Amino acid sequence: MARPRNQVERRAQLIDATARTVVDLGATATKLRDVAKAAGVTPASVLYYYTDIHELFAAVFERSAATYFVSREDAIARAEGPVERLRACIRTGVPWPGEAEESTRLLFELFPVALRNESAAQRQRAFVDQQSELYRQVLELGRESGEFTLSGDARILGRSFVALEDGYAMDLLVGSATAQDIEGRLLDHAAAVTGHPAFGPSAQSRP
Repeated sequence: MARPRNQVERRAQLIDATARTVVDLGATATKLRDVAKAAGVTPASVLYYYTDIHELFAAVFERSAATYFVSREDAIARAEGPVERLRACIRTGVPWPGEAEESTRLLFELFPVALRNESAAQRQRAFVDQQSELYRQVLELGRESGEFTLSGDARILGRSFVALEDGYAMDLLVGSATAQDIEGRLLDHAAAVTGHPAFGPSAQSRP
């Protein structure tokens, strides 16, 4: 690995190396020496930038969650109208094969870190709140326009979408559901909570 010009670059390189290692080995099996090997440095060099492996995991989660959220927010912003924005919310929450599935796998591997690291726990709570807020905004937009007849409070419904995403993503990661299955289930949920005929089994969008 080429020597970085500053600490920001070195930290970014260590985060990259950790992310690759976690995807390959899993968070529970990843040790400091594994990260150091992947980064082409010594364990002592890693500890110069991060106090321990848990702090490094928290940094990886921070970056991964931020990247995931920004790409999702951008896709929703490009959609027009409540129906298409809710479709975009749903579609961007599905771990489609490729980068989306790998990103989801990485985040799931790192979720347990939040149980032992307060910084990671705070970021996890913020991550969930950010995603729930995306749904809340779209649901309220649909209610205000008269297109959606919501079955409950938009904030609670938004959180329910995120909870379903997480549960269904686990189904995919263990091989009991496909990305298409997940999108269909979330569209069914959208039909139930909005009362809009554009959602439901017959309205499933194509990958």
